[in-house]
Order: sequence, then C-alpha cells, then structure tokens
Amino acid sequence: MMKDYALYSRGGVITERNADYATIRLRIPAGVLSVDQVRQLASISKKYGDGSLHLTMRQTVEIPHVNPENLEKIAKALEKNGTPIGAEHNEVVNIMACPGTERCKYANCETIDLARKVDERVFGKELPIRLRIAISGCTHMCNSPLLHDIGVIGRIRPLRTPGLCTGCGTCAEYCKKCAIVLKNGVSVLEEGKCVQCGICIHSCPYHLLKSEYDHYQIMVGGRRGDAPRIGRELVTVETEEEVVEVIDRIVYWIYRSAWSDRRLADQMDEIGYEKFAEGIRKEFGPDRQVAGE
Repeated sequence: MMKDYALYSRGGVITERNADYATIRLRIPAGVLSVDQVRQLASISKKYGDGSLHLTMRQTVEIPHVNPENLEKIAKALEKNGTPIGAEHNEVVNIMACPGTERCKYANCETIDLARKVDERVFGKELPIRLRIAISGCTHMCNSPLLHDIGVIGRIRPLRTPGLCTGCGTCAEYCKKCAIVLKNGVSVLEEGKCVQCGICIHSCPYHLLKSEYDHYQIMVGGRRGDAPRIGRELVTVETEEEVVEVIDRIVYWIYRSAWSDRRLADQMDEIGYEKFAEGIRKEFGPDRQVAGE
C-alpha cells in the first residue's frame, strides 16, 4: 500500500526530541469536545501513543509518543472522531475562544460558534508565518486576544437616558475601571476611562442602562513570548459574518504580503498595514457608506 507522504508533513505531526516518535496535535476549535470524543481520544492514545493526552495552551489536545508508522491509521481514527490532525507550521493554527455568553456572566457575545465559523473559513491555510487567533467575549480578555496575531473582543457601549437614573450607585460600585462617578445623585460616565465592558449594563438593578452599540473589536499584530506586544485596533464590526469576513481578509493580506519567518508584529508597517487598514475601515467600519445612501 502506497503511503500518503503529504500526511507526514502536516503541521500537526510534530517530531519529538527522540526523532523516532511524533506528537500529534489536533484540530479542536475553541477547545470544545464531547464526552464521547474524549473517550475515543483516550482509546486512540492507548492504542497508538503512550496512553496520555496533553492539553495545550491553544485549547487543543496532543497525543504524545506516536510511532509514525501508525500515522495513517491514527489519522483515519481521528477524522472519524471529529478531531482531525491540526496545524503548527506556517499556517492558521487552532482557533481559541473563551466560553462566551453560553456560560460566562461577563461575556458580551457568543464565542464558541463564532470560533467554529472562523475555523471553517481559515484554519490550516498555508501562510508565510504561523498565525494565531483568539476570540474573547468581553474586555476581561481571559485568553489574551491583544497578544495574538488576530484578536476579537466582544464589547458594549452603554447608553444612559437622562432623567431615569435613581443614583443607587450600583453601576459605579461594579465598574472596575472607575469610569462611573455619582454627581448630584446621578451616575455619570467618564468616557475616557470606559473600556465598553458592559458591566454597568448588566449590574443595573432597574435595567435603566441600555446598549448603544454591541460590537466586536478586531485587533491585529499582537505577540506573546519573550517580547510581548499589544496588537493594534483594526476595526469594529457588529455581526459574526463581518468578523469572519474581516479575518479572512487579514489572512489573505498576510498570504500576499508577509515575509517568511518573521512575526507579524515585526513587519506590519513594512508590508503596508496602514493602507490595508484604511481599506478595511472604509468597507466594514461603523462609518462605511451603505449602497444606495
């Protein structure tokens, strides 16, 4: 039987220190698995690995100490389990996401399905660089989207209707940025301190605070590691479909423009980030022109 040699060069097949063995990294967007999938992964590891599973920082799973001779068999078993071989080379790697509104009381947007949509569009695309994407449902940013090549953050801009505030002070007490103060018995928002986390809206016991603008903030060019750098704000959009489309545009821009073996954060200006950002903002930004206007 002829071997599928392309399989052996996949990014999710990682040669170990002992080159006779490989670690298999999986594709698991947002790190969500069913109980049955976990059971099957345990069975696969017992059969083809060393009986252990490694939970990685990128919300995926690795099966250590696999004999490469069994790679085609393990690839078929993983595909059947819905946890196929993942990515690690110069490509889009596993998409990270926090629990979002499904479970987190602080979240402003759904994240798990969004991560799956992004995964379906761009995962594994070959690029000059390795590309990391993280989605956070709120500005607490537990998974550090600011330190990723692409970061998505769910935000809410609060709206205060004059004359309705009772001055109870609950929103001021909950605001961790001290962006709300009480003046003459009324809560007042200091815009410069507000990070649009939405806590004041969620905490108001009388439901007097509303959302003026639910949106996703998309960041580009963050970096982790020994020289961390915060990404730059590219654009804010209102829908999941726009998030996926903008991310796809970023990936294509990187594919066409980026240089190999350099982190995106180190070459953005050289490859024309400002011109790219200007085009994205004109097409997707809040002030974009809608056809027919």
